Amino acid sequence: MFFERHGGGERAILVHLDGQDPEAREDPQEFRELALSAGADIVAFINVPRHRPTAKYLVGSGKVEELRDLVHAEKTDIVIFNHVLTPSQERNLERVFECRVLDRTGLILDIFAQRARTHEGKLQVELAQLEHMSTRLVRGWTHLERQGGGIGLRGPGETQLETDRRLLRVRLRQIKSRLEKVRSQRDQARRGRSRADIPTVSIVGYTNAGKSTLFNAVTNSDVYAADQLFATLDPTLRRLELDDLGPIVLADTVGFIRHLPHKLVEAFRATLEESSNSDLLLHVIDAHEPDRMEQIEQVMAVLGEIGAQDLPILEVYNKLDLLEGVEPQIQRDPDGKPQRVWVSAHDGRGLDLLKQAIAELLGNDLFVGTLCLSQRFARLRAQFFQLGAVQSEEHDDEGQSLLAVRLPRVEFNRLVSREGLQPLEFIEQHTLQ
Repeated sequence: MFFERHGGGERAILVHLDGQDPEAREDPQEFRELALSAGADIVAFINVPRHRPTAKYLVGSGKVEELRDLVHAEKTDIVIFNHVLTPSQERNLERVFECRVLDRTGLILDIFAQRARTHEGKLQVELAQLEHMSTRLVRGWTHLERQGGGIGLRGPGETQLETDRRLLRVRLRQIKSRLEKVRSQRDQARRGRSRADIPTVSIVGYTNAGKSTLFNAVTNSDVYAADQLFATLDPTLRRLELDDLGPIVLADTVGFIRHLPHKLVEAFRATLEESSNSDLLLHVIDAHEPDRMEQIEQVMAVLGEIGAQDLPILEVYNKLDLLEGVEPQIQRDPDGKPQRVWVSAHDGRGLDLLKQAIAELLGNDLFVGTLCLSQRFARLRAQFFQLGAVQSEEHDDEGQSLLAVRLPRVEFNRLVSREGLQPLEFIEQHTLQ
């Protein structure tokens, strides 16, 4: 990557600002988990009651001196703030502490840098890092006022800072160009699935809600899943066969978090578009989390940013194994449609109900009837059996097959069209009344 990530195990002091506007306030426990996920060795957690952040240091000068003494006493490598710092605040704090200073956005970017596995994921993380760091190039550097004038590398009279900014702009253009190709490839794949009438279901939710565990349990996959924030970064797609519906594509996506940095939403737009172009969203919720209502609001806010807030959503309350007296169930709206499913991805309880709910929501337009097929439709008959759409079969006196079938209408239309027939005419001519 353009910016190398520092190794894990660094001694870190965490600084949490309390008493702010409730809309801007962060969760201290979530902050601690983020730091641990990044590999920090936490030596101190400082709560700072601050109602009015200062422009120079964010916190008061007295607290800055207190933190400086603690940094030197603990031989700290890095100080992390649970807040967004301006570039000037970051530089000012680093001069005082004489160590690296990181804000909440930088911390999340570091975790993403560790989790990225695919080429696309690494590109997206690097894009977000570069855009975040572009305003922070001047920090801690002592040679910026020196005129470079290097032959072949930088223009005459150009300072080192100007050179680095120019190189950064070039790299940004390269990454955006590559990601545009990725987006084009994803669009092409989605159009292919659309032509095949295969619906796409995306799993979304707050980070560490159990999305990947649920994905593995439903699809019998081995996607990396762990009890940590942002265990999944790169999207994974699997084909899944559902009763009464047929094949669907299930997508596991990156988790959301409160105040997800806008740069990350922009950088991961190609990935998140997988969710915004889905036929159904499975919103996985940690049923054991006391603050789950706030987490639900944060997920809906991010869905709004990517234009997916109006898609059909099925709420999946996960981690039922951690609750007492709650059984797997489907909760329905006044129209009888599945609205919420209670499951445990850990022990598998309720997964059959989840599949049933997905099939109901996606397969509300089913073809159910008895077809009278002659021998010339033997291939069509075989395809109905292959899809598991045949409920029963009998034969009349003329040897024709009487098939009782049940399958999504789009799948029925696709099979009939393959035979060069018009679906409506075929139904009129071959359905027993």
